[in-house]
Amino acid sequence: MRPATGRASSGGRGRRMRPVIGSPERERLLGLVVDLILRDGMIDISLSAVARRIGSNNRMLLYYFGSKEALLDEAAMRAYERFPKLRALFERLAEPGDIEHRLFRAWDDLSAPENHSYLRLFFQRFGIAMRESDDWGGFIERAGISWVERVEVQLRGAGFADSACLQGAQSIVALWRGLEILLLAGTPAEQLTSAYRASVRGLVAQLHSGGVARV
Repeated sequence: MRPATGRASSGGRGRRMRPVIGSPERERLLGLVVDLILRDGMIDISLSAVARRIGSNNRMLLYYFGSKEALLDEAAMRAYERFPKLRALFERLAEPGDIEHRLFRAWDDLSAPENHSYLRLFFQRFGIAMRESDDWGGFIERAGISWVERVEVQLRGAGFADSACLQGAQSIVALWRGLEILLLAGTPAEQLTSAYRASVRGLVAQLHSGGVARV
């Protein structure tokens, strides 16, 4: 099978091939890479190491994915789909009910023990993206904007003042991320849940009054 036209890349910056999409073999390889990064992580993993561990080769992975960064980015997004509580997080947050209780449940979903392997993968990926921002721009944008926007929609839907919803959403997502780090570092989950709920109560009270609490 011949690679698509383009400059070959070993995963280096700025050298990409046009990937081939929509084939069973591509899906098979992607599934193997998802298994790999969930098991072993993705810190400083080279394209050659990925290929070797899944029984493939650089040429084949570049043919199907274009670059190491594109492969790992897609694999990490596909990994997210394997975690039902994460995948359904915003659907559950959008369900009817008191916004405070929905936000409590969102943290319960995020912090569930079965999600820890994905959370570790997320922060590994975030660290790599900060170091190699030119290659990971899409991930950085999603991590910094997408979740905030989705929480903001729920705060607006709960009837809070538009002027406060963006800052409130930023506070909530920042709280999630900070507590996730502490959770992975070994802080007891019940302590983090208690701290989270106290912060959310304060935030929601401020939103009701037209302001935003500092969390």
